[in-house]
Amino acid sequence: MSRWQPDTRARLEEAALALYGERGFERTTVAEIATRAGLTERTFFRHFSDKREVLFGGNGAFNALLAKGIADAPHTGAPIDAIVAAISGLETVFAERRDLARQRYAIINAHPELRERELIKLATLATTFSEALQARGVGELAASLTAETGVTILRVSFQRWVASEDPLPTIVQSVFAELKQLIAGVSSGK
Repeated sequence: MSRWQPDTRARLEEAALALYGERGFERTTVAEIATRAGLTERTFFRHFSDKREVLFGGNGAFNALLAKGIADAPHTGAPIDAIVAAISGLETVFAERRDLARQRYAIINAHPELRERELIKLATLATTFSEALQARGVGELAASLTAETGVTILRVSFQRWVASEDPLPTIVQSVFAELKQLIAGVSSGK
């Protein structure tokens, strides 16, 4: 095996997701992932601390991207508008990875310990949202409430996005519109 090949991390992710889908998360080993990717276990561990990290690695960059989206959003609307804009901006990152996102989503939903890890990831994201909003001058309580609401919008939008072919911004706007109707006491029943 060669010492360096381009897209090593992506190859490991693709190999792991394929094996998780074929064999199940629990029955897949790091050695099998590395072999499927044409790499060594040592190379795997240079990129991921364990096989769960294939599913959850990159959270820091993801959170930073969303925080930047909030910081860059226009200061003209409500704080939730900044979060909605940041989530909608993920389309450029998500669009080319829809199939991998679908695989990841199915694997996580099939394993309680992975669902728990996903909830921890979302809790961390709520903190990121809150801090980004406070940096925009939003008070602590308002930032916290808005951040938790933003995480819900992201989670529901992502679930709909992996189940459809619609662009993420369209789904995010639909979910946000439904939320606004619910808050106003009206439900569209979708």
